[in-house]
Amino acid sequence: MRGLHADTGYLLYRLGLRSGQLFNAFLQESGLRLRHYALLRFLAGSEGALQRELSTRLGYDPSAIVGLVDDLERLGFAERRPSPDDRRSRVVVLTEDGRTFLRDTDEAGLRVTNDLLEPLGTAERATLHALLQRIADTELNA
Repeated sequence: MRGLHADTGYLLYRLGLRSGQLFNAFLQESGLRLRHYALLRFLAGSEGALQRELSTRLGYDPSAIVGLVDDLERLGFAERRPSPDDRRSRVVVLTEDGRTFLRDTDEAGLRVTNDLLEPLGTAERATLHALLQRIADTELNA
């Protein structure tokens, strides 16, 4: 029988938990959680997105997206605008305050990642990132 730490899935799960704990700790003073941060990061790389697209791309339940966007709107980091393609739909866009928040937290976010990956050298980090990106891309396109 294999030991628990021989199971790659379990190791990914444990590292995901630890990463989430570290990110949530650094975000705590802003009142945000990792889910908010992920949504802001996604919006920063787009011209805006429908809530259903956010749900699909981030893997969050649609009802969770509503609450997350509500929180970000209250903070002035995102806003809902009428969709140019369908007046019944709303596009969520990042505001200038949201962009400023992301710029201000970039360094702290990088520190969290560096703390988590501290045992790895530069080349190992690049390899890990490339492998995780390939897996994530496969999952998103499934």
